[in-house]
Amino acid sequence: MPADNALLAAGAGVVLCGAAAFGLGPWVMRRIPEPVLEEGDTKTPYAVLAGQGVATSAAYWCGGTAALAGGLLGWSLGTSAGLAAWFILAVSGAVLGYIDTRTRYLPSAIIWPSYVLVGVALLVGAGVSGEWDALRRALIAGAIGFGGFYLLWRVFPRGVGFGDVRLSGLLGMALGWIGWGEFIAGLYLGFLLGAVIGIGLRVARVIKRKQMFPFGPFMLVGALLGVLVGEPLERLYLG
Repeated sequence: MPADNALLAAGAGVVLCGAAAFGLGPWVMRRIPEPVLEEGDTKTPYAVLAGQGVATSAAYWCGGTAALAGGLLGWSLGTSAGLAAWFILAVSGAVLGYIDTRTRYLPSAIIWPSYVLVGVALLVGAGVSGEWDALRRALIAGAIGFGGFYLLWRVFPRGVGFGDVRLSGLLGMALGWIGWGEFIAGLYLGFLLGAVIGIGLRVARVIKRKQMFPFGPFMLVGALLGVLVGEPLERLYLG
């Protein structure tokens, strides 16, 4: 069922998130620092990835992805206290997903500021709505998400990059604000999608066995699915 004021929130998500990602995506890519590469590694520079001019393929991709995510989030969450935080995440997630798909890197220069912006949005939402329990749950979930992926990175560094670890805490914090069902479903579905598709691509030899796999886009899709279907999945599991 759609949330309260779902149509209004969905329309706002399409317009605001789409426009923000269209303009900010290439602008940010042209300005973030390049990572220090290991010997023998290469990547497309972020500035080249952004393209030239205003209306580039990166701008359209980031804008379209963010508009779709913003619309779905607005329809699911309505005008709830956590909506602004998720709109911010839709914009930064669209840019991060585009970069990771093309370069297999998740820039910390985008992730860490997103922590601050999402955290402030959740804090303001808690202050306005009085949902301090949701804020506490968000902080705990963010720490659990970060810690869990950190352990995966330590055990299986070729399958999970440290950029994925950083992103997991951000997604966990936003998902935890909504509920534990959404948190578990969002992180699990992202991991499941990435693992299944990653193994399939390696078996098909689309990517080499020792080559890093862009896991971030699947984590982002999983988080979106957690928002959309986390509550019904929790009800189904609990009977």
